[in-house]
Amino acid sequence: MSVPPETHWLLIPTYNTGPKLRATVAGALAEWPRVLVVVDGSTDGSDAVLDELASAHAGLSVLHLPRNGGKGAAVLAGARVLAGRGATHMLCMDADGQHPLDRIRPMMHLSASRPEAVVMGRPIFGPEVPLERLKGRKLTLFWTDLETLRCGMGDTLFGMRVYPVSGLIAAFSQTPFARGYDFDPEIAVRLCWLGHPPVQLDAPVRYFKKSEGGVSHFNYLRDNIKLTFLHFRLVPEMLLLRLPAAVRLRRKMKRPR
Repeated sequence: MSVPPETHWLLIPTYNTGPKLRATVAGALAEWPRVLVVVDGSTDGSDAVLDELASAHAGLSVLHLPRNGGKGAAVLAGARVLAGRGATHMLCMDADGQHPLDRIRPMMHLSASRPEAVVMGRPIFGPEVPLERLKGRKLTLFWTDLETLRCGMGDTLFGMRVYPVSGLIAAFSQTPFARGYDFDPEIAVRLCWLGHPPVQLDAPVRYFKKSEGGVSHFNYLRDNIKLTFLHFRLVPEMLLLRLPAAVRLRRKMKRPR
């Protein structure tokens, strides 16, 4: 199936990504002709390489935000820009080189065949993944399964996914939160409540050491506290307000296509 690049864009939020940014954006442009990079108030100078890339690639757009607002805020800002350009879908991926570039086209094609769906990357971790990150995510996956009645989202902490742009903006409108690191699981849950079924595609993950240029803004204590607070909010909301919507999606997904 042909995927119009005018309707399907690639979005890369970045904040102090360091030397990996150039390779990630250049590799993304080799795979997809329309890329928007959202610079979320970076202060390390890493975004300087984007001007050089933009001069060589007409399909690269750059949005500079004046201050760091968090990953979710950057994605929302990018989604609004792309909605104004007529985009219907966008693939969001990290700027640090962890997400596989060769999955861009398959995920876009799957999205084109299932436009109502959220295409979720199913991470395949290598031996280099930090053990605390691997084990710590299991609790969030348990809760997001519960909050969506096990609708099949898989790993809701993995951020490489294709969103319907209008659904994504609608999901953000439901909450004043989801603007930082906790954006990925909360928005996945809310899209499920809005009736967007998940479909999954395998995506190998590479964690880079600091000596390899890897940059991580994850703080184990702070961000796990935020994730705990997230589920204290979502579980009661699901039981009191969103349960009928979750049930409807489960029934819809059981119908033969």
